[in-house]
Amino acid sequence: METFKNALIFLFNNIINELYPKQCIICGKLYSDEICNKCYKTLEILAKTQKYENKSFNEHTYIFKYEGKIRNLIIDYKFNDKAYLSNFFTKIIIKNEKICRKIKSYDIIIPVPIHKKRKNERGYNQSELIAKKITKNINEIKLVTNSLIKEKNTVAQSTLTKAQRKQNVKQVYKLINKEKIQNKKIILLDDIYTTGATAEECSRILKQNGAKEILLLTIAKDEIN
Repeated sequence: METFKNALIFLFNNIINELYPKQCIICGKLYSDEICNKCYKTLEILAKTQKYENKSFNEHTYIFKYEGKIRNLIIDYKFNDKAYLSNFFTKIIIKNEKICRKIKSYDIIIPVPIHKKRKNERGYNQSELIAKKITKNINEIKLVTNSLIKEKNTVAQSTLTKAQRKQNVKQVYKLINKEKIQNKKIILLDDIYTTGATAEECSRILKQNGAKEILLLTIAKDEIN
């Protein structure tokens, strides 16, 4: 019953967003797109890439710092039934030529999975929604959602310390359909990079099972960590 209820809420929200005039997601004024020009100009779009030699993922590309307006939008997106914000985050990615070129050089994109219980409660996997829309706009890369899965429903990472986060993600992810990722250049998509515990654990599993190269792509990075 709860799963059906959340699915209806998700469907209703999408219908409402299609029928009614759009409002800027930041200032609330009526506008033809998700964000008005004035508010768009206030965003600090970084689109930075960092390379690593001591992590399971090879590079990390992120769009924003996890602060201010962006932090509020991501929280709304994840926890306040605002799935339509996936449109905004996707557009920021695909409008950036540098990031698009990088995406096109990879084979598949895998959104960081959430446990099926949490997905039922929320109604959607926030990373999966963005990954789906990226692949609809960039045909060179394929979406894979049936390989990396989350077997255990853990405590939310945001409630834990750095040490606790690392322990919290151990042995909770599993890889099936291994042939889908072997010898592939993979983009692992997540919403926020904080301590990197989730990204490291997922990337480790992918690498151990034959992934050729991994780019971690996140909407935001917490610069404090």
